[in-house]
Amino acid sequence: MPDHLVLRVVCKIALPAILMFAMYVQGHGEISPGGGFQAGVIFASAFVLYALIFGIRRAREVAPEPVVERLVAGGVLIYAGVGVATLLLGGRFLDYDVLMKSQVAGQHLGIMLVEIGVGVTVASVMVTIFFTFADVLPKRADVHEDGP
Repeated sequence: MPDHLVLRVVCKIALPAILMFAMYVQGHGEISPGGGFQAGVIFASAFVLYALIFGIRRAREVAPEPVVERLVAGGVLIYAGVGVATLLLGGRFLDYDVLMKSQVAGQHLGIMLVEIGVGVTVASVMVTIFFTFADVLPKRADVHEDGP
């Protein structure tokens, strides 16, 4: 099958924009629509696009399975860690007010950390699901392993 140069060039241009948009959605999640879940899905879509254009093998080199598995656990630990920290500081689970002297600053910090944990977990789980389905689905005869 011929090398799709246009797709590869457009993908290389679009990927940084997609990743930056995911970071924007993540950063503005506490004050506007968006947040960790939406940012995680957008971030994972960049990896899916990369895998579709450049092939599963190269995508697995960019996001190796052990790293993705650690990110799943890491995101959950960030989320739970914030909750445990608020308990240890005398508040209730995820009671962000106790994180800093100012309640407003504590709310901002707590929400930001929890949203980062959610974003990391969602992105890594979505990438894991994609890689799992890519391994299970039957290979088409007209598509080679390294991309279209």
